[in-house]
Amino acid sequence: MSKRKKIVILSSMVLLLAVTAIANFLLIDNNNGTQGTVTTATYFSEYKAEHSSSISEQLLHLDSIINDAESSSQTKEDALATKLRITENVEKELYLQSLIKAQGYSNIVVMLGIDSETVTVVVEDDDFTTSDAVSIYTVLLQEINASPENVRIIPIS
Repeated sequence: MSKRKKIVILSSMVLLLAVTAIANFLLIDNNNGTQGTVTTATYFSEYKAEHSSSISEQLLHLDSIINDAESSSQTKEDALATKLRITENVEKELYLQSLIKAQGYSNIVVMLGIDSETVTVVVEDDDFTTSDAVSIYTVLLQEINASPENVRIIPIS
């Protein structure tokens, strides 16, 4: 298996891990059959910790490919490009989170797709309205030119 395929597979696995973690908080608790209640503080703090850990693991793996003497130059270039794309996404996510927080939201998570133009925003708001969604979408449109079909805004309380 080529290094490029390994990078793609690893990136996909990390993305699936993040999606699984989010789904774990939002889906039904199978132990008692009732809707799982998760405090928003727990959700946001756990997501941020898992996201940070996931990014660190990805970057360490890419660094090992870049520093491997046996890796081809094309594999190293691909790993370097992937590393750059990941760091750019993390910077954009943090920037967008700070802009949206400036509008008065206390807890927010912005997730940008690595290989796509999808944007998911999870926001804490007890009385989320259409105008809140428009306000958040306006930030995404102005800053990263996100199209409506690629944006998903999820309010939780």
